[in-house]
Amino acid sequence: MTAMWWEIAAFIGGACIGSFLNVVIHRTPRRLSVIAPGSRCPECGMPVRWYDNIPLISWFILLGHCRDCGAPFSIRYALVELVTAILTWGVVHVHGAGIESALYLLLTWGLIAATFIDLDHQIIPDEISVGGAVLGLAVSFLSPVGFTGALAGMAVGGGIFFALAILYPGGMGGGDIKLMGAIGAFLGWKLALVTIIISSVTGAVVGGLSMLFFGKGRKDRIPFGPFLALGGVAALLFGDGLIAWYFARVIGPMAY
Repeated sequence: MTAMWWEIAAFIGGACIGSFLNVVIHRTPRRLSVIAPGSRCPECGMPVRWYDNIPLISWFILLGHCRDCGAPFSIRYALVELVTAILTWGVVHVHGAGIESALYLLLTWGLIAATFIDLDHQIIPDEISVGGAVLGLAVSFLSPVGFTGALAGMAVGGGIFFALAILYPGGMGGGDIKLMGAIGAFLGWKLALVTIIISSVTGAVVGGLSMLFFGKGRKDRIPFGPFLALGGVAALLFGDGLIAWYFARVIGPMAY
């Protein structure tokens, strides 16, 4: 199977995973099973037929409405499927079709779910954060970072945010600390630092723009989980290149 076909399969498979993540995003904060029952219309309760549950395609065929009662379905269902498909393709494109991509995809899918749950409820469930950290350590023997690197990544990532929470009470939630620990367990300490830098910069920019254009105050809470997810995905896709660029263009000239 050529690289192109692997990437096509990754995109299609990612869309299917995105359909499942929609279930996770909706049910996990409500303590509902993500396995049963099957997908139903939230308005009329009718089960969604299999041909109305084809990722990306069905939403547009039905124009975002229930076939039975006509109630609208949020376009976010299709958005989650599309984002998951694109990021799944991106991971396979960058890291190839192998065990490394498989491990990074577990992290990527968890970060997508954490993003939308945090946006909806301003929480990051332990099933994703703590479960992700445990999983990251468990699979580290198959990962490029190894078990020691996973421990270091979890300690650095979670430790820095824990220290910030102590120094600035209320500024960093426990879910963010645990999620950063999970990211570090998968990526190691170097990419954990890249994640923290990217998430902090993007969070500051968005926060500043929110204050400037939407009247948000310093006490208005903006969920930080989506920025951590953005930083984590950027780190696993581009982190090694960013580190190499930094040492070549910044550290290198400073040494002379």
